[in-house]
Amino acid sequence: EKGILTETPAILAYLAHRFPEHDLAPTDPFEFAIAQSINSYMASTVHVAHAHKHRGARWADDAAAHQSMRAKVKENMTECARMIETHYLNGPFVLGDKFSFCDPYMALVTRWFGDDGVDLTPFPKIRAHDALMRARPSMQRVLELHA
Repeated sequence: EKGILTETPAILAYLAHRFPEHDLAPTDPFEFAIAQSINSYMASTVHVAHAHKHRGARWADDAAAHQSMRAKVKENMTECARMIETHYLNGPFVLGDKFSFCDPYMALVTRWFGDDGVDLTPFPKIRAHDALMRARPSMQRVLELHA
């Protein structure tokens, strides 16, 4: 036991390196940095945009401010979906043709899009990734546990 890890990108990178036999992360340093960039965007931008729906008290004490934050969630999350669709989905999986440590995080983000009222019709790559992930037996088990 070396200590406690926090923050999703760090945890995902640790798991990918801890279990190299599963080939979850790129071995090329630049390609790994791209993966970390994608996970960091989901952590620092998408997660924060989603959090405004239920945790406005992190940013303001005023109830009216909380309502204003909630009112912007769908718009902000739609912009996040547009960014992911345009710049971050590079194949059937996040990094291309094979499953990586980015894909479970993207699957969670896609659930948030639905929870936040984002219409995914204009985002075929996100919808295709969601279908691909939902077809995985491991994802089906997770969805059963957290339905």
